[in-house]
Amino acid sequence: MLTETISDEKIVVSTEPMPGNEPSNEKIVERKTIVYETLVDPTVIRVAGEKLKDQLFARFGFLKPKPEDIQLVSIDKYYEPFIVISGRYVIDYYRKCAYMVKVDKEVLEAILLNNKFEPEQSTDSSAKDYHNVIKLEGEERLTKEAKASLVLDRSGQDVALDKLSSAPSERHPKKILEKFGVEEIAQDADLDIIRSRIMKRPKDINRLANELFEVDERVVIYSPRFRVLYRNVKTGEDKAIEFDGVTGKRIQQSKHAGLPGGLPVPPPPPPP
Repeated sequence: MLTETISDEKIVVSTEPMPGNEPSNEKIVERKTIVYETLVDPTVIRVAGEKLKDQLFARFGFLKPKPEDIQLVSIDKYYEPFIVISGRYVIDYYRKCAYMVKVDKEVLEAILLNNKFEPEQSTDSSAKDYHNVIKLEGEERLTKEAKASLVLDRSGQDVALDKLSSAPSERHPKKILEKFGVEEIAQDADLDIIRSRIMKRPKDINRLANELFEVDERVVIYSPRFRVLYRNVKTGEDKAIEFDGVTGKRIQQSKHAGLPGGLPVPPPPPPP
């Protein structure tokens, strides 16, 4: 369950036809920004790091350096972004169709719905009985709908809900992000991702009756992180441990490719 949001929800509606593959009708809520409060004191993070520092430089899993050879270099705080977005795509359209109606081989003409049709010889070689056919051409109307509710990391990959902590939100999120030099997620990056997941136009469209792309939840959550850097004074090697600033739990590091629009993993900022 999400914490208190930053601003009142507003909906931007467009009903004019749009170029390219964009739907003719869009309803997209404005994006909200949430910054979680830091609930863990840096001293607690330092103690946790001291307990794990010898494991960072262990060789073969059991050859560990002396504790006095591993020195703390820095403890830096940064914010990790997560995207929460929900939406749906509905398309109501017509496609061309043709129906083949069997008629007796002796029929010369058929009148259907005040239209005259001349039977043609059937091309179905598997038919047991010889017959002729009338070809009725027209359109069929179909409606398709797709929905998605996503939680994504900075690389646009899905994140399990249990991986996203819950915490009270900061009252002035923009000031926090500016203070720590956080580069925010590109404005339309989240929309590009959900569009690619659910907006699949059928290839057999002849004409559109209606089309809707709707986003009813759109939030970026910035969660605090601590990066603790240690150095092996004998080898000069540096290694880091990362901790969740909400729960204090260690975070297993992973490589991120960046969201569309480019948001690389930020270097740890200098202490405020």
